Amino acid sequence: MIILFDLDGTLIDSTEAILESFHHTFETHACKNPSDEEIKALIGYPLDVMFADLGVEEDKVWDFVDTYKEHYRKISTQKTILLDRAREAVHKASTFAVLGIVTTKTGHYSRILMEHFGLMEYFEVLIGREDVTEPKPHAEPILKALEAMDTEGKSIWMIGDTKLDLISAKNAGVNSIAVLSGYDTHETLKEFSNIILCDAYEAVEHIESMLISHK
Repeated sequence: MIILFDLDGTLIDSTEAILESFHHTFETHACKNPSDEEIKALIGYPLDVMFADLGVEEDKVWDFVDTYKEHYRKISTQKTILLDRAREAVHKASTFAVLGIVTTKTGHYSRILMEHFGLMEYFEVLIGREDVTEPKPHAEPILKALEAMDTEGKSIWMIGDTKLDLISAKNAGVNSIAVLSGYDTHETLKEFSNIILCDAYEAVEHIESMLISHK
């Protein structure tokens, strides 16, 4: 059994760090600040896509990304929390599955965060934005994670909170579970997954119950 987890909205809540870093970036570049809701609607997409969708001119996008990353690096561990029951979800999943993380966050910062929470040791692989050419919803991030794992004879699950996670799973040909602990609504998620649960812990319980029923 292999279980892949998204990070933001699935295991962690870094909304405060993300919003602060976006507002800091727009202020630094003396541009009109978007609202929190406008930013949150784009969480899950790569930073360059987010800034472009928020109106940043194409030739300035990467300057904005650099400013964002510099600020985010300073505040991310203090202003990111584990979601309720996320630690328990990882612990439980590790008793019957091999685990990986597939995120659109920078892998370097993601690893620092998971080490900060004392959870990195439970994961065999972590794929971040810099590890792939095409981010979610493309299949590449999931397929890249699986390349580093022994998949023979194993069922594979992706747990995520946005349609990007679910579309990526479908494109990669793996099972998916949507969770309501993050950024997309039930209304949005139901278009992309038949299994929608409260959080990562419920998702892990569901996968474990299926494993038991098939023994």
